[in-house]
Amino acid sequence: MTSLPDTSPLTQGGAPAGAPANTRGRVIVASMIGTTIEFFDFYAYATAASLVFPALFFPTATPANQLLSSFAVFGVAFVARPIGSILFGHFGDRIGRKRTLVASLLVMGVATFIIGLLPTASVPGFAFLAPALLVLLRFCQGVGLGGEWSGAALLATENAPAGKRALYGTFPQLGAPIGFILSNILFVVMSLVLSDAQFTSWGWRVPFLLSAILVVVGLWVRLKLMETPAFQRVIDEQRVAAVPLARVFRTSWRPLILATVAMIATYVLFYMMTAFLMVFGTTASSVEAARAAAESAGKAFDPSTFAPGLGYARPEFLTMLIIGVVFFGVFTLVSGPLADRAGRRPYLIVVTAGIGVYALLIEPLIHLGTPGVMAVLIVGFTLMGLTFGPMAAYLPEMFPADVRYTGSAISYNMASVIGAGPAPITLVALWQALDGSLWLVGVYLLVAALLTLGAVVIGRETRDVDYLA
Repeated sequence: MTSLPDTSPLTQGGAPAGAPANTRGRVIVASMIGTTIEFFDFYAYATAASLVFPALFFPTATPANQLLSSFAVFGVAFVARPIGSILFGHFGDRIGRKRTLVASLLVMGVATFIIGLLPTASVPGFAFLAPALLVLLRFCQGVGLGGEWSGAALLATENAPAGKRALYGTFPQLGAPIGFILSNILFVVMSLVLSDAQFTSWGWRVPFLLSAILVVVGLWVRLKLMETPAFQRVIDEQRVAAVPLARVFRTSWRPLILATVAMIATYVLFYMMTAFLMVFGTTASSVEAARAAAESAGKAFDPSTFAPGLGYARPEFLTMLIIGVVFFGVFTLVSGPLADRAGRRPYLIVVTAGIGVYALLIEPLIHLGTPGVMAVLIVGFTLMGLTFGPMAAYLPEMFPADVRYTGSAISYNMASVIGAGPAPITLVALWQALDGSLWLVGVYLLVAALLTLGAVVIGRETRDVDYLA
Protein backbone atom coordinates (compact mmCIF):
# COMPACT_ATOMS: atom_id res chain seq x y z
CA MET A 1 0.00 0.00 0.00
CA THR A 2 1.24 3.53 -0.75
CA SER A 3 2.88 5.19 2.24
CA LEU A 4 0.76 7.89 3.87
CA PRO A 5 3.13 10.26 5.69
CA ASP A 6 1.65 12.25 8.53
CA THR A 7 2.96 15.69 7.65
CA SER A 8 2.19 16.21 3.97
CA PRO A 9 -0.65 18.63 3.25
CA LEU A 10 -3.58 17.24 1.31
CA THR A 11 -4.80 19.22 -1.66
CA GLN A 12 -7.27 18.45 -4.39
CA GLY A 13 -7.50 19.81 -7.90
CA GLY A 14 -9.48 23.03 -7.82
CA ALA A 15 -8.85 23.90 -4.19
CA PRO A 16 -8.09 27.58 -3.61
CA ALA A 17 -4.40 28.34 -3.90
CA GLY A 18 -2.75 28.79 -0.54
CA ALA A 19 -5.80 27.52 1.34
CA PRO A 20 -5.01 25.82 4.64
CA ALA A 21 -5.01 22.08 4.29
CA ASN A 22 -5.35 19.14 6.63
CA THR A 23 -2.42 16.73 6.82
CA ARG A 24 -2.93 13.16 5.71
CA GLY A 25 -2.43 11.86 9.22
CA ARG A 26 -4.97 14.28 10.70
CA VAL A 27 -7.58 13.39 8.08
CA ILE A 28 -7.09 9.66 8.59
CA VAL A 29 -7.12 9.79 12.38
CA ALA A 30 -10.00 12.27 12.69
CA SER A 31 -12.25 10.40 10.27
CA MET A 32 -11.40 6.97 11.67
CA ILE A 33 -11.46 7.81 15.37
CA GLY A 34 -14.87 9.44 15.09
CA THR A 35 -16.53 6.42 13.55
CA THR A 36 -14.59 4.13 15.89
CA ILE A 37 -16.11 5.96 18.84
CA GLU A 38 -19.57 6.06 17.31
CA PHE A 39 -19.56 2.37 16.45
CA PHE A 40 -18.01 1.41 19.79
CA ASP A 41 -20.98 3.13 21.44
CA PHE A 42 -23.43 1.61 19.02
CA TYR A 43 -22.10 -1.94 19.36
CA ALA A 44 -21.96 -1.68 23.12
CA TYR A 45 -25.69 -1.19 22.99
CA ALA A 46 -26.21 -3.92 20.38
CA THR A 47 -24.31 -6.45 22.50
CA ALA A 48 -26.12 -5.45 25.68
CA ALA A 49 -29.44 -5.63 23.83
CA SER A 50 -28.68 -9.25 22.99
CA LEU A 51 -27.21 -10.32 26.34
CA VAL A 52 -28.59 -8.39 29.33
CA PHE A 53 -31.15 -5.71 28.43
CA PRO A 54 -34.04 -8.16 27.83
CA ALA A 55 -34.09 -9.23 31.50
CA LEU A 56 -32.98 -5.90 33.00
CA PHE A 57 -35.47 -3.61 31.30
CA PHE A 58 -38.33 -5.99 30.45
CA PRO A 59 -38.39 -8.37 33.44
CA THR A 60 -42.12 -9.15 33.38
CA ALA A 61 -42.24 -10.39 29.77
CA THR A 62 -41.70 -13.96 28.58
CA PRO A 63 -38.11 -14.73 27.46
CA ALA A 64 -39.10 -14.51 23.78
CA ASN A 65 -40.92 -11.21 24.28
CA GLN A 66 -38.03 -9.85 26.37
CA LEU A 67 -35.70 -10.41 23.44
CA LEU A 68 -38.13 -8.95 20.92
CA SER A 69 -38.73 -5.89 23.15
CA SER A 70 -35.01 -5.33 23.52
CA PHE A 71 -34.47 -5.48 19.77
CA ALA A 72 -37.47 -3.18 19.23
CA VAL A 73 -35.72 -0.54 21.36
CA PHE A 74 -32.54 -1.29 19.41
CA GLY A 75 -34.50 -0.37 16.27
CA VAL A 76 -35.51 3.04 17.69
CA ALA A 77 -32.10 4.43 16.75
CA PHE A 78 -32.68 3.53 13.13
CA VAL A 79 -35.86 5.59 13.11
CA ALA A 80 -33.89 8.47 14.66
CA ARG A 81 -31.01 8.29 12.20
CA PRO A 82 -32.80 9.98 9.27
CA ILE A 83 -33.74 12.80 11.64
CA GLY A 84 -30.09 13.13 12.57
CA SER A 85 -29.12 13.08 8.90
CA ILE A 86 -31.48 15.96 8.13
CA LEU A 87 -30.41 17.96 11.18
CA PHE A 88 -26.66 17.50 10.85
CA GLY A 89 -26.81 17.43 7.05
CA HIS A 90 -28.38 20.90 7.13
CA PHE A 91 -25.55 22.34 9.21
CA GLY A 92 -22.88 20.30 7.43
CA ASP A 93 -23.90 21.92 4.13
CA ARG A 94 -24.49 25.32 5.72
CA ILE A 95 -21.64 25.92 8.19
CA GLY A 96 -19.16 23.20 7.25
CA ARG A 97 -18.01 19.68 7.97
CA LYS A 98 -15.76 20.32 10.97
CA ARG A 99 -18.19 21.92 13.46
CA THR A 100 -20.98 19.54 12.49
CA LEU A 101 -18.76 16.52 13.15
CA VAL A 102 -17.92 17.83 16.62
CA ALA A 103 -21.61 18.25 17.45
CA SER A 104 -22.63 14.78 16.21
CA LEU A 105 -19.89 13.18 18.30
CA LEU A 106 -21.08 14.97 21.44
CA VAL A 107 -24.71 13.90 20.98
CA MET A 108 -23.81 10.24 20.53
CA GLY A 109 -21.18 10.22 23.27
CA VAL A 110 -23.26 11.88 25.97
CA ALA A 111 -26.26 9.62 25.30
CA THR A 112 -24.10 6.50 25.50
CA PHE A 113 -22.46 7.57 28.76
CA ILE A 114 -25.86 8.19 30.37
CA ILE A 115 -27.06 4.70 29.32
CA GLY A 116 -24.26 3.39 31.53
CA LEU A 117 -25.84 5.22 34.49
CA LEU A 118 -29.46 4.20 33.91
CA PRO A 119 -31.41 2.45 36.69
CA THR A 120 -33.02 -0.79 35.55
CA ALA A 121 -36.69 -1.70 35.70
CA SER A 122 -36.21 -3.56 38.99
CA VAL A 123 -35.36 -0.32 40.84
CA PRO A 124 -38.45 0.88 42.76
CA GLY A 125 -40.26 3.58 40.82
CA PHE A 126 -38.50 2.81 37.53
CA ALA A 127 -40.54 -0.14 36.26
CA PHE A 128 -41.92 1.98 33.40
CA LEU A 129 -39.53 4.93 33.52
CA ALA A 130 -36.35 2.87 32.94
CA PRO A 131 -37.49 1.44 29.58
CA ALA A 132 -38.78 4.90 28.57
CA LEU A 133 -35.42 6.52 29.36
CA LEU A 134 -33.64 3.75 27.46
CA VAL A 135 -35.81 4.49 24.42
CA LEU A 136 -35.04 8.24 24.69
CA LEU A 137 -31.29 7.72 24.95
CA ARG A 138 -31.35 5.17 22.16
CA PHE A 139 -33.12 7.81 20.05
CA CYS A 140 -30.35 10.31 20.85
CA GLN A 141 -27.72 7.74 19.88
CA GLY A 142 -29.44 7.38 16.52
CA VAL A 143 -29.62 11.14 15.96
CA GLY A 144 -25.88 11.44 16.63
CA LEU A 145 -24.94 8.54 14.39
CA GLY A 146 -27.25 9.94 11.69
CA GLY A 147 -24.95 12.92 11.33
CA GLU A 148 -21.63 11.24 12.06
CA TRP A 149 -21.04 8.88 9.16
CA SER A 150 -21.55 11.31 6.32
CA GLY A 151 -19.35 13.97 7.89
CA ALA A 152 -16.54 11.48 8.49
CA ALA A 153 -16.86 10.18 4.93
CA LEU A 154 -16.68 13.71 3.50
CA LEU A 155 -13.76 14.64 5.73
CA ALA A 156 -11.79 11.74 4.24
CA THR A 157 -12.90 11.86 0.61
CA GLU A 158 -13.01 15.66 0.18
CA ASN A 159 -9.37 15.75 1.29
CA ALA A 160 -8.29 12.76 -0.82
CA PRO A 161 -5.78 13.01 -3.70
CA ALA A 162 -7.12 12.43 -7.19
CA GLY A 163 -7.81 8.77 -7.92
CA LYS A 164 -7.72 7.71 -4.25
CA ARG A 165 -11.15 8.66 -2.91
CA ALA A 166 -12.25 5.07 -2.30
CA LEU A 167 -8.96 4.32 -0.55
CA TYR A 168 -9.31 7.33 1.75
CA GLY A 169 -12.98 6.55 2.23
CA THR A 170 -12.08 3.21 3.77
CA PHE A 171 -10.56 4.91 6.82
CA PRO A 172 -13.84 6.10 8.37
CA GLN A 173 -15.31 2.72 7.38
CA LEU A 174 -12.51 1.01 9.28
CA GLY A 175 -13.93 2.57 12.44
CA ALA A 176 -16.78 0.05 12.27
CA PRO A 177 -14.70 -3.12 12.80
CA ILE A 178 -12.34 -1.36 15.21
CA GLY A 179 -15.28 -0.11 17.30
CA PHE A 180 -16.85 -3.56 17.24
CA ILE A 181 -13.63 -5.26 18.36
CA LEU A 182 -12.96 -2.78 21.19
CA SER A 183 -16.52 -3.00 22.48
CA ASN A 184 -16.73 -6.76 22.36
CA ILE A 185 -13.28 -7.34 23.83
CA LEU A 186 -14.52 -5.38 26.83
CA PHE A 187 -17.63 -7.56 27.01
CA VAL A 188 -15.52 -10.72 26.76
CA VAL A 189 -13.23 -9.52 29.55
CA MET A 190 -16.19 -8.58 31.72
CA SER A 191 -17.80 -11.96 31.08
CA LEU A 192 -14.61 -13.85 32.01
CA VAL A 193 -13.63 -11.79 35.04
CA LEU A 194 -17.10 -11.34 36.51
CA SER A 195 -19.72 -13.85 37.51
CA ASP A 196 -23.02 -13.82 35.62
CA ALA A 197 -24.61 -12.03 38.57
CA GLN A 198 -21.90 -9.34 38.61
CA PHE A 199 -22.02 -8.91 34.85
CA THR A 200 -25.79 -8.52 34.90
CA SER A 201 -25.67 -6.24 37.94
CA TRP A 202 -23.02 -3.72 36.83
CA GLY A 203 -20.44 -5.20 34.45
CA TRP A 204 -22.48 -4.37 31.34
CA ARG A 205 -22.21 -0.67 32.26
CA VAL A 206 -18.43 -0.49 31.90
CA PRO A 207 -18.21 -0.12 28.07
CA PHE A 208 -20.81 2.65 28.12
CA LEU A 209 -18.96 4.60 30.81
CA LEU A 210 -15.50 4.09 29.28
CA SER A 211 -16.76 5.60 26.02
CA ALA A 212 -16.33 9.03 27.63
CA ILE A 213 -12.53 8.65 27.32
CA LEU A 214 -12.80 7.94 23.61
CA VAL A 215 -15.13 10.92 23.10
CA VAL A 216 -12.60 13.29 24.69
CA VAL A 217 -9.85 11.97 22.39
CA GLY A 218 -12.11 12.31 19.35
CA LEU A 219 -13.04 15.89 20.20
CA TRP A 220 -9.39 16.85 20.68
CA VAL A 221 -8.48 15.54 17.21
CA ARG A 222 -11.48 17.03 15.41
CA LEU A 223 -11.13 20.50 16.89
CA LYS A 224 -7.74 20.74 15.15
CA LEU A 225 -9.21 20.20 11.67
CA MET A 226 -9.44 22.75 8.86
CA GLU A 227 -12.47 22.90 6.56
CA THR A 228 -12.36 20.66 3.47
CA PRO A 229 -11.38 22.11 0.06
CA ALA A 230 -14.70 21.11 -1.52
CA PHE A 231 -16.82 22.95 1.03
CA GLN A 232 -14.45 25.92 1.01
CA ARG A 233 -15.05 26.21 -2.74
CA VAL A 234 -18.81 26.12 -2.18
CA ILE A 235 -18.39 29.09 0.19
CA ASP A 236 -16.06 30.98 -2.18
CA GLU A 237 -18.46 30.54 -5.10
CA GLN A 238 -21.45 31.52 -2.92
CA ARG A 239 -23.25 28.22 -3.61
CA VAL A 240 -24.23 27.49 0.00
CA ALA A 241 -27.84 26.27 0.01
CA ALA A 242 -30.27 28.19 2.20
CA VAL A 243 -32.21 24.96 2.78
CA PRO A 244 -30.03 21.97 1.74
CA LEU A 245 -32.88 19.51 2.30
CA ALA A 246 -35.12 21.28 -0.21
CA ARG A 247 -32.32 21.60 -2.74
CA VAL A 248 -31.29 17.95 -2.56
CA PHE A 249 -34.86 16.73 -3.06
CA ARG A 250 -35.35 19.16 -5.94
CA THR A 251 -32.08 18.50 -7.78
CA SER A 252 -30.90 15.04 -6.66
CA TRP A 253 -33.98 12.94 -5.91
CA ARG A 254 -32.90 10.09 -8.20
CA PRO A 255 -29.46 9.65 -6.57
CA LEU A 256 -31.20 9.74 -3.17
CA ILE A 257 -33.29 6.71 -4.11
CA LEU A 258 -30.46 4.77 -5.75
CA ALA A 259 -27.97 5.47 -2.95
CA THR A 260 -30.51 4.38 -0.33
CA VAL A 261 -31.25 1.07 -2.02
CA ALA A 262 -27.55 0.51 -2.75
CA MET A 263 -26.87 0.31 1.01
CA ILE A 264 -29.66 -2.12 1.97
CA ALA A 265 -27.72 -5.37 1.53
CA THR A 266 -24.79 -3.96 3.50
CA TYR A 267 -27.03 -3.17 6.46
CA VAL A 268 -28.92 -6.47 6.44
CA LEU A 269 -25.68 -8.45 6.19
CA PHE A 270 -24.02 -6.58 9.02
CA TYR A 271 -26.84 -6.84 11.53
CA MET A 272 -27.34 -10.48 10.64
CA MET A 273 -23.64 -11.09 11.33
CA THR A 274 -23.64 -9.24 14.65
CA ALA A 275 -26.91 -8.69 16.52
CA PHE A 276 -28.74 -11.76 15.17
CA LEU A 277 -25.92 -14.30 15.20
CA MET A 278 -25.00 -13.23 18.73
CA VAL A 279 -28.45 -14.38 19.86
CA PHE A 280 -28.53 -17.49 17.66
CA GLY A 281 -25.00 -18.53 18.61
CA THR A 282 -25.54 -18.28 22.39
CA THR A 283 -29.05 -19.79 22.52
CA ALA A 284 -29.17 -23.36 23.87
CA SER A 285 -29.07 -26.07 21.21
CA SER A 286 -31.86 -28.18 22.74
CA VAL A 287 -34.98 -27.84 24.87
CA GLU A 288 -33.33 -29.81 27.66
CA ALA A 289 -30.30 -27.51 27.75
CA ALA A 290 -32.51 -24.42 27.67
CA ARG A 291 -34.68 -25.75 30.51
CA ALA A 292 -31.63 -26.57 32.63
CA ALA A 293 -30.14 -23.11 32.03
CA ALA A 294 -33.41 -21.43 32.97
CA GLU A 295 -33.77 -23.50 36.13
CA SER A 296 -30.19 -22.75 37.22
CA ALA A 297 -30.92 -19.04 36.78
CA GLY A 298 -34.22 -19.31 38.65
CA LYS A 299 -36.28 -18.36 35.58
CA ALA A 300 -39.45 -19.84 34.13
CA PHE A 301 -39.08 -21.76 30.87
CA ASP A 302 -41.74 -21.97 28.16
CA PRO A 303 -40.82 -24.61 25.55
CA SER A 304 -43.47 -23.28 23.14
CA THR A 305 -41.41 -20.10 22.62
CA PHE A 306 -38.06 -21.88 22.29
CA ALA A 307 -36.09 -22.21 19.05
CA PRO A 308 -32.73 -24.03 19.18
CA GLY A 309 -29.51 -22.14 18.57
CA LEU A 310 -25.86 -23.19 18.53
CA GLY A 311 -25.37 -23.42 22.29
CA TYR A 312 -22.02 -21.62 22.59
CA ALA A 313 -21.02 -19.92 25.82
CA ARG A 314 -21.19 -16.14 25.55
CA PRO A 315 -17.41 -15.44 25.84
CA GLU A 316 -16.63 -18.20 23.35
CA PHE A 317 -19.00 -16.91 20.69
CA LEU A 318 -17.97 -13.30 21.23
CA THR A 319 -14.39 -14.41 20.61
CA MET A 320 -15.45 -16.15 17.40
CA LEU A 321 -17.21 -12.97 16.30
CA ILE A 322 -14.12 -10.90 17.01
CA ILE A 323 -12.04 -13.25 14.81
CA GLY A 324 -14.59 -12.76 12.03
CA VAL A 325 -14.49 -8.98 12.43
CA VAL A 326 -10.72 -9.00 11.87
CA PHE A 327 -11.54 -10.14 8.32
CA PHE A 328 -14.10 -7.31 8.15
CA GLY A 329 -11.35 -4.79 8.91
CA VAL A 330 -8.76 -6.29 6.56
CA PHE A 331 -11.11 -6.46 3.59
CA THR A 332 -12.46 -2.99 4.27
CA LEU A 333 -8.94 -1.73 3.57
CA VAL A 334 -8.57 -4.05 0.57
CA SER A 335 -11.82 -2.77 -0.96
CA GLY A 336 -10.64 0.83 -1.46
CA PRO A 337 -7.82 0.23 -3.96
CA LEU A 338 -9.98 -2.35 -5.78
CA ALA A 339 -12.88 0.12 -6.17
CA ASP A 340 -10.48 2.89 -7.27
CA ARG A 341 -8.98 0.60 -9.89
CA ALA A 342 -12.10 -1.17 -11.23
CA GLY A 343 -14.67 1.58 -10.73
CA ARG A 344 -17.47 1.62 -8.16
CA ARG A 345 -20.20 0.10 -10.30
CA PRO A 346 -18.50 -3.06 -11.69
CA TYR A 347 -16.82 -3.69 -8.34
CA LEU A 348 -20.07 -3.49 -6.34
CA ILE A 349 -21.95 -5.64 -8.87
CA VAL A 350 -19.50 -8.50 -8.28
CA VAL A 351 -19.46 -8.13 -4.48
CA THR A 352 -23.26 -7.87 -4.19
CA ALA A 353 -23.70 -10.97 -6.34
CA GLY A 354 -21.34 -12.71 -3.93
CA ILE A 355 -23.57 -11.71 -1.00
CA GLY A 356 -26.53 -13.30 -2.78
CA VAL A 357 -24.66 -16.59 -3.23
CA TYR A 358 -23.49 -16.52 0.39
CA ALA A 359 -27.10 -16.09 1.56
CA LEU A 360 -27.95 -19.53 0.16
CA LEU A 361 -24.97 -21.19 1.90
CA ILE A 362 -25.67 -20.06 5.47
CA GLU A 363 -28.06 -22.86 6.45
CA PRO A 364 -25.96 -25.74 5.04
CA LEU A 365 -22.80 -24.42 6.75
CA ILE A 366 -24.06 -23.22 10.13
CA HIS A 367 -24.91 -26.70 11.43
CA LEU A 368 -21.58 -28.32 10.48
CA GLY A 369 -20.03 -27.67 13.86
CA THR A 370 -17.46 -25.03 14.76
CA PRO A 371 -15.62 -25.15 11.37
CA GLY A 372 -18.90 -24.45 9.58
CA VAL A 373 -19.81 -21.64 11.98
CA MET A 374 -16.39 -20.05 11.53
CA ALA A 375 -16.79 -20.32 7.74
CA VAL A 376 -20.11 -18.47 7.98
CA LEU A 377 -18.52 -15.77 10.14
CA ILE A 378 -15.32 -15.35 8.11
CA VAL A 379 -16.98 -15.31 4.68
CA GLY A 380 -19.81 -13.08 5.89
CA PHE A 381 -17.49 -10.52 7.47
CA THR A 382 -15.17 -10.64 4.44
CA LEU A 383 -18.11 -9.74 2.19
CA MET A 384 -19.10 -7.09 4.71
CA GLY A 385 -15.71 -5.40 4.40
CA LEU A 386 -15.76 -5.62 0.61
CA THR A 387 -19.20 -4.01 0.32
CA PHE A 388 -18.95 -1.50 3.19
CA GLY A 389 -15.51 -0.10 2.39
CA PRO A 390 -16.27 1.76 -0.89
CA MET A 391 -19.59 3.21 0.32
CA ALA A 392 -17.89 6.24 1.93
CA ALA A 393 -16.81 7.27 -1.56
CA TYR A 394 -19.67 5.87 -3.65
CA LEU A 395 -22.59 7.51 -1.87
CA PRO A 396 -21.11 11.04 -1.54
CA GLU A 397 -19.96 10.94 -5.18
CA MET A 398 -23.61 10.82 -6.26
CA PHE A 399 -24.22 14.36 -4.96
CA PRO A 400 -22.80 17.84 -5.75
CA ALA A 401 -20.69 19.49 -3.05
CA ASP A 402 -23.37 21.99 -1.96
CA VAL A 403 -25.76 19.21 -0.83
CA ARG A 404 -23.30 16.35 -0.41
CA TYR A 405 -23.55 16.12 3.38
CA THR A 406 -27.35 16.13 3.33
CA GLY A 407 -27.72 13.79 0.36
CA SER A 408 -25.25 11.15 1.48
CA ALA A 409 -26.46 11.32 5.10
CA ILE A 410 -30.14 10.90 4.20
CA SER A 411 -29.52 8.01 1.80
CA TYR A 412 -27.17 6.23 4.19
CA ASN A 413 -29.56 6.55 7.11
CA MET A 414 -32.77 5.86 5.22
CA ALA A 415 -31.10 2.63 4.17
CA SER A 416 -30.61 1.92 7.87
CA VAL A 417 -34.36 2.27 8.44
CA ILE A 418 -35.13 -0.15 5.62
CA GLY A 419 -32.19 -2.53 5.97
CA ALA A 420 -30.90 -2.44 9.55
CA GLY A 421 -33.84 -1.34 11.70
CA PRO A 422 -36.12 -4.33 11.08
CA ALA A 423 -33.31 -6.84 10.48
CA PRO A 424 -32.60 -8.14 14.03
CA ILE A 425 -36.22 -8.55 15.07
CA THR A 426 -37.26 -9.97 11.68
CA LEU A 427 -34.38 -12.43 11.58
CA VAL A 428 -35.19 -13.62 15.11
CA ALA A 429 -38.82 -14.12 14.09
CA LEU A 430 -37.85 -16.06 10.93
CA TRP A 431 -35.47 -18.28 12.90
CA GLN A 432 -38.14 -19.01 15.51
CA ALA A 433 -40.80 -19.62 12.83
CA LEU A 434 -38.76 -22.49 11.37
CA ASP A 435 -37.80 -23.91 14.77
CA GLY A 436 -34.08 -23.26 14.45
CA SER A 437 -33.58 -23.40 10.67
CA LEU A 438 -31.93 -20.43 8.97
CA TRP A 439 -33.30 -20.96 5.47
CA LEU A 440 -35.63 -17.95 5.72
CA VAL A 441 -32.82 -15.89 7.22
CA GLY A 442 -30.82 -16.61 4.08
CA VAL A 443 -33.75 -15.76 1.83
CA TYR A 444 -34.15 -12.43 3.64
CA LEU A 445 -30.50 -11.57 2.93
CA LEU A 446 -30.87 -12.75 -0.68
CA VAL A 447 -33.79 -10.37 -1.28
CA ALA A 448 -31.76 -7.50 0.16
CA ALA A 449 -28.84 -8.38 -2.15
CA LEU A 450 -31.12 -8.41 -5.21
CA LEU A 451 -32.50 -4.97 -4.33
CA THR A 452 -29.01 -3.54 -3.93
CA LEU A 453 -27.80 -5.21 -7.12
CA GLY A 454 -30.65 -3.59 -9.04
CA ALA A 455 -29.79 -0.12 -7.71
CA VAL A 456 -26.11 -0.50 -8.58
CA VAL A 457 -26.88 -1.74 -12.10
CA ILE A 458 -29.27 1.16 -12.73
CA GLY A 459 -26.89 3.74 -11.26
CA ARG A 460 -24.00 5.45 -13.02
CA GLU A 461 -20.26 5.15 -12.51
CA THR A 462 -19.02 7.83 -10.10
CA ARG A 463 -15.26 7.23 -9.91
CA ASP A 464 -14.34 10.14 -12.19
CA VAL A 465 -16.88 12.79 -11.14
CA ASP A 466 -15.65 16.32 -10.39
CA TYR A 467 -15.71 16.20 -6.60
CA LEU A 468 -15.34 19.96 -6.15
CA ALA A 469 -18.37 20.76 -8.30
